[in-house]
Amino acid sequence: MIRSGRPSAARNSQAICDALCQIAPPSGRALELASGTGQHVVSLARAMPALTWQPTEIDTARRTSIDAHAADAALSNVAPAVALDATAPGWGGQHPGQDLIFLSNLLHLVSETEARCVIQEAALALAPGGLLAIYGPFMRDDALTSAGDAAFHASLQAQDPEIGYKSDFDVVDWGGAARLEFAGMIEMPANNLLICWHKPSQGHGPQPAA
Repeated sequence: MIRSGRPSAARNSQAICDALCQIAPPSGRALELASGTGQHVVSLARAMPALTWQPTEIDTARRTSIDAHAADAALSNVAPAVALDATAPGWGGQHPGQDLIFLSNLLHLVSETEARCVIQEAALALAPGGLLAIYGPFMRDDALTSAGDAAFHASLQAQDPEIGYKSDFDVVDWGGAARLEFAGMIEMPANNLLICWHKPSQGHGPQPAA
């Protein structure tokens, strides 16, 4: 099988693993959205072997790469990649009972409507007590905080004015609108953030509407 890779994924993989290992559930089912080439899910599955990982990706070639990386790693806790568009309504009900859902570097590449859909569907897919963790570059309170981020955001909006960096506070609020409980925001290398929410346990708060 053909596998591909991104230098950025290789650079940030260890930092993501280190952060998630501190907050992830000790065992259960983990769903990675928009798994890309498969580099992250292999690192995550190796770092958290008691979680069973399900990678997903809309692109056929990338699903091939994910499966190739998993085969090379010979990990028993990574399932074959499945097709899933994280920005499309309806997938949350098709993947219920997730103890952890992880997404990396997607929200700045999609519209606000699509980003909110990702969070709403993830809320539906989470098991009570489950964790949603979203990694990537964000504005800080509606402000871009580095020249590099400002240039990248401008280049994205030149391609499509509907996409670009989202404000951290807005993203936190979208989780709340999906009836998730904000669980923290972790500063990551290269000016990225890891934003996290828990789904309330049964009987301990409102559940996402169907």
